[in-house]
Amino acid sequence: MRQTNMLEDPIRRVFFSYLAPSVSATLVTSIYILADTMMIGRGVGASGIAALNLLLPLYSAYYGIGMMCGVGGSVLFGFSRGKGDEHAARSYFTTALLLAVILAAACIGLCGLFFEPLLKILGDTPSLHQYSVPYGLVLVYASPLFVFSSFLQAFVRNDGAPRLAMAGVISGGVTNVVLDYVFIFTLDQGMAGAALATAIGTALTVLILITHFFSKENHLKLVREVSIRQAASIAANGLASFILEVSGGFVTFVFNRQLLAYVGETGVVVYGIISNAALVVKSVSNGIAQAAQPLLSTNFGAGKWERIREAKSLGIKASLFAGVLFTVIGMLFPVQLSYLFLDPTEEVLAMAVPAVRLYFPAFIPAAWNIMYGTYFQSVVKPKLALVSTLMRGIILNSVFVFLLPLVFGVNGIWVTVAVSELLTAVLVFFFMRKEIN
Repeated sequence: MRQTNMLEDPIRRVFFSYLAPSVSATLVTSIYILADTMMIGRGVGASGIAALNLLLPLYSAYYGIGMMCGVGGSVLFGFSRGKGDEHAARSYFTTALLLAVILAAACIGLCGLFFEPLLKILGDTPSLHQYSVPYGLVLVYASPLFVFSSFLQAFVRNDGAPRLAMAGVISGGVTNVVLDYVFIFTLDQGMAGAALATAIGTALTVLILITHFFSKENHLKLVREVSIRQAASIAANGLASFILEVSGGFVTFVFNRQLLAYVGETGVVVYGIISNAALVVKSVSNGIAQAAQPLLSTNFGAGKWERIREAKSLGIKASLFAGVLFTVIGMLFPVQLSYLFLDPTEEVLAMAVPAVRLYFPAFIPAAWNIMYGTYFQSVVKPKLALVSTLMRGIILNSVFVFLLPLVFGVNGIWVTVAVSELLTAVLVFFFMRKEIN
């Protein structure tokens, strides 16, 4: 199969050849969690969904660590190859891999050692404890799988094999769904079964991605030269990707705390529906941005600015189209969205319908922000990527989730993300105006 030439092939053809595989690959998170949510909602009940929602920050952290090493390293890998420096590209891959191994070991060690205190920090309650413990234990001890799944996806995609990344994700996702049904409904393993299905599906994804190292087109070769300076560059450039993933978990944590205070566990159940839908949307937006990323970083290394502008434009148009589409779906079908995850009570449904309609407009500015965050990373402007991601992911959400409910009650919680994304979009616009000038 002919390998894509990032520097010479038509931008539109390359972008669209990467689009479906990239979106499919980034959907790995939402596929796994979505399947767990649906199966747990039907097989365990609303308390199972609430417990799962409390544990999502852990999953986001593991996946985010892999993204930090993978995206941060693969951008520099592509940049070096664009300059024609193959040895530097391989050195960045080797350093990124070593960094991922160290951080994965730290995840399983620290989270396993401090598991019970970690559950309390995440908001575990006595009524949810019997659901959160079995799922959380499997999640912790399978953490290296989640790290290397996202890590390998980034590098394999940047090495010209997006279809392999897609094949790995789809295979793992289908396996997860099938095993969810078997473990929860046939074997009656409940929350532990759902987590085990996710771990096995992710393991299959990792195994499929590893086959790239045995292909003739593989450029991901190990070298002896690694350095702390390179590790720092990888971490700095990938930090925005880490925050993009972890911020979802952080927002979930803060929102759960506020919802428990304002409306109790019903609010957490409703937010479980919304956050899982948002996970799908974020994955699609991130996939669109990642389709443009190899083009951006490689052509930046070669100094081909006209190709960079064309790739960025295609990414922005596709991102905004997806954001508008998902917003319209939420506005028109909030009831159907609720039934997708569980059989809601009248109380849950009464809260879910206005909550969905207040939350979903956030997807339009979010699509813009995610694409530009990836653009800043790809042209090696990690500070701009970090500032925009911090603002939308942590800072503004942390402020408004406490301030807006004081004025608007629980509706202030539902509208927090839309306000934060819109203000960040304005900030990103000024960043771009400054760059143009």
